[in-house]
Amino acid sequence: MRTLLVSTFVLGSVLAASQSTFAQQAPAGAGPANFGANAGRFGVAVVDVSFVFKKYPQFTADIEALKVAMTKADESLKATRDALVAKEAQRDTLKPGSDQFKQLDEELAREKANFSIQQGTVRRDFLEREAKIYYNTYQRVSEAVAQVAAQNNIGMVLRFNGDPIDPMQREDVMRAIMQPIVFQNNVDVTPNVLAALGVSLAPVSSAQAPGTGNPVR
Repeated sequence: MRTLLVSTFVLGSVLAASQSTFAQQAPAGAGPANFGANAGRFGVAVVDVSFVFKKYPQFTADIEALKVAMTKADESLKATRDALVAKEAQRDTLKPGSDQFKQLDEELAREKANFSIQQGTVRRDFLEREAKIYYNTYQRVSEAVAQVAAQNNIGMVLRFNGDPIDPMQREDVMRAIMQPIVFQNNVDVTPNVLAALGVSLAPVSSAQAPGTGNPVR
């Protein structure tokens, strides 16, 4: 019997989001007081939404709680699957065509069908819970972006990805080529948005960072 536990379908998608290659570091001297200074002047800003998600403690906590719940659900499904495997082995010791064999075979058919339904229900539940976490977080981030925009007379905020690019990785290179924002002149308001969410970034010693007039990377 195939092992199809919820973690093999759902956990991977959650981990991909919460533990993916978020390699971007906070820009040097990052902070609402001295970052994205030209955004109000130009009326346009950019924000790294993925970076905000990673640095937002509530999102991290919600994802971690979901992972714990999925682990427990996995254990429960595994116990049920193991019981079915044991019952199947017991059936196979019986003479095919005998009354006992037929009885166990019918029971197994029903229990396997119920297990498949249970597994699908659990999988859908976790996918819905995961989607809700992302939706609620995105709503809070959107509100923070709107707040920063209103406070700084910004008419448009565009999304960009500030992760470093590895020239040896084709996916990184293609991401850079396809990114619509090629250059931004100190209009990155990512730290400002985080500040609006109650998250502060400690300064780091990075000479190359978004918001310094360098090409977006």
